[in-house]
Amino acid sequence: MQAFWTFITHDWYFAVPMFLMSLTGLTLVIWRILLNVNGNTAMNEFLPVFQQKLDREGVDGALRFCRSRTDIIPRRLFVAGLEPAKHGQGLAAVRRAMANVIELEISPDLNVLLPTILAIAKIATMVGLLGTVISMINTFNEIQKAKGGVSEQAGAIGLALFATALGLITAIPLVFAHVLFKAWVAKFEVRMKSAAQKLMVLLQSKPAGKGAGAGSATTGSGVRPGIDPSAISPRR
Repeated sequence: MQAFWTFITHDWYFAVPMFLMSLTGLTLVIWRILLNVNGNTAMNEFLPVFQQKLDREGVDGALRFCRSRTDIIPRRLFVAGLEPAKHGQGLAAVRRAMANVIELEISPDLNVLLPTILAIAKIATMVGLLGTVISMINTFNEIQKAKGGVSEQAGAIGLALFATALGLITAIPLVFAHVLFKAWVAKFEVRMKSAAQKLMVLLQSKPAGKGAGAGSATTGSGVRPGIDPSAISPRR
C-alpha cells in the first residue's frame, strides 16, 4: 500500500490520467446500463395491452398508447409501423417503415457509448505501458549513475510497474463490459425484428371495420383477416 501511495505522489502525471480514465469508463458503463434498462420492453406484458388497444380503439388508439411509452420497441418501432397503417398505406409500407427506423435510427442509438468505452479501454492499456516504459528508463538511468548497484533501485523498478497494472485494471472490466453490451445489442435487434413481425400479424388479423387505417392495410395486403391474434406467443 505504501508503494502504491508512493507511485501516486511520485508519478502523479501518470496516476491522475489513469484514475480519470477509470472514473470516466465506470460512468459510461453505468450510463449504458441505465439506457439498456430504460429501453427494454417486457413483451409478455406489453403485447396483450397493445392488442386490446388496437381492437377497441383502432390504429389511432394503439398509436397514442405507443407514443405514451418510453421504451424503444413501442415508442419508436411500433410508432414507425403504425403511422403508415393509420394512413392506409398497406402492410408493405408498414414493413418498409419499420425496417428503415431499425437500420437508420434505432441500431445506431443502441451502439451509443460503446466505441467510447472500447477506446478508453485501449488507451488506458497503452498509457499504462507508456508510464512503465518511461519509469523504467528513468530507473535504469539512476542505476547507471548510482554506486550501490541494482539492489538499491529494486523498489523503483517495482514502482514503475504500477502504471501498467492500473492500465490493465481499467481496461479489463471495460473490454468485458463492451463485449456484454455488444451481445445485448445483437439480442435486442433480434427482438425488434420479432416484434415487427408480430405487429404485422396483428394488423393483418384486424377486422376491416376497426379503424380506417387498419382496414385499408388489411385490404391492401390481400390476406384474409382470419388469424387469431391471441394465438401469438410473445417471447421476452
